[in-house]
Amino acid sequence: MRFNEKELVFLSRQPSERAAELGMKGPKKGDVMKRRLVKLIVNFLFYFRTDEEEPIGALLLEQCRVEREDNMAFSIAFLDEAERKYLFECDSQEQCLEWIDAIVKASYEFMRKNLVFYRTEIHRLTGKDPLEQYGISDETRFQVNSGFPPLPPPPT
Repeated sequence: MRFNEKELVFLSRQPSERAAELGMKGPKKGDVMKRRLVKLIVNFLFYFRTDEEEPIGALLLEQCRVEREDNMAFSIAFLDEAERKYLFECDSQEQCLEWIDAIVKASYEFMRKNLVFYRTEIHRLTGKDPLEQYGISDETRFQVNSGFPPLPPPPT
C-alpha cells in the first residue's frame, strides 16, 4: 500500500490514543532492540527516535496479528508476511496488556465487526435497520457475513 509521506507526517502529529517509549525490534535479521517513542493514531502505529519529531516509520494495523510474547512484551506480525514481525518491550505487564488491547481495537476490521454486531442487535430489538436512515444499509462492507442471522429486507 502506498502513502503520501506528507500526509503521514501530518497524521503522526495528531493526538494519539496511546503513546509511550517502548523497546522496539524490527523484522530484519540482525535488528536490535532500541528505545522508540511509539504512538497509536487511528489505525497506524508510528515510531520515532526519542529525540526527533518526525516518525522514522509507521505500521498500518490491518491484516496483522498481535501476540503477547511474555509478561512485558508483544509482537505484531502481518498475515501476508508472517516473517515480518515487530517486537515491542513495555515497562510493565499492565502497560503491555493495554497496548495489545488498544492495537487490536484500532483496526478497521474490529470496528466493522462491532458495527455489524450492534446493527444486528438494534434491528433485533427495534425491528429497524439503524443504517437505513444514512442510505448505507445495502453496502456490502456493513453486511452480516458470519455468526449472525442475516437482516431481513426493510418493510415496504
